[in-house]
Amino acid sequence: MDNVKTYRDDTQGYCIEDLAVGMSASFAKTVTEADILLFSGVSGDTNPVHLNQVYAETTRFKGRISHGLLSAGFISAVIGTRLPGPGSIYISQNLQFKAPVRPGDTVTARVTVTELVPERNRAVLQTRCTVGDTLVIDGEAVILVPSRAEA
Repeated sequence: MDNVKTYRDDTQGYCIEDLAVGMSASFAKTVTEADILLFSGVSGDTNPVHLNQVYAETTRFKGRISHGLLSAGFISAVIGTRLPGPGSIYISQNLQFKAPVRPGDTVTARVTVTELVPERNRAVLQTRCTVGDTLVIDGEAVILVPSRAEA
C-alpha cells in the first residue's frame, strides 16, 4: 500500500495532482428563517423582499425569497471543505441566478471539475445549485489548488 491513501483527512484537501475531470462533490442545506436573518445582518442586505412578507407579496415573486448569495455561499462550502477542499483558494466565480430560493427550501450545491491547468495549479469547476429538480444557480469557478510539489 505504498503511497495509497486509505482515508481522506478532513483538514487536507485534494492537491492538483489528485484531481481529474469529472470529479464532483456536493453540499445540501435547508434555508431557515435564521439563515436569512443572519445573512441580512452579516451582509447588510436588508432588502424587504427577503425580510418582509407583506412587501414581498407585491413583487414578481409573490412572497419572500432568500438572498441569492446565501445559496452561492453553499458553493463556497463545497469548494472549501470537499472539492478541492482545505487549502484551495477562489480565483474567480461567475453566477447566473435562474430561480428563487424560498425559506424552507433545501438547496444542493454541486461542483464538478471541468478542466485542469496543472502548470498554473488551477481547476475550473462547474458550480450549480438546485432545489429539487430546479436549477437555481448556474456558474463556473476557477480555483487555485495546492500542489504536492509546494508542500
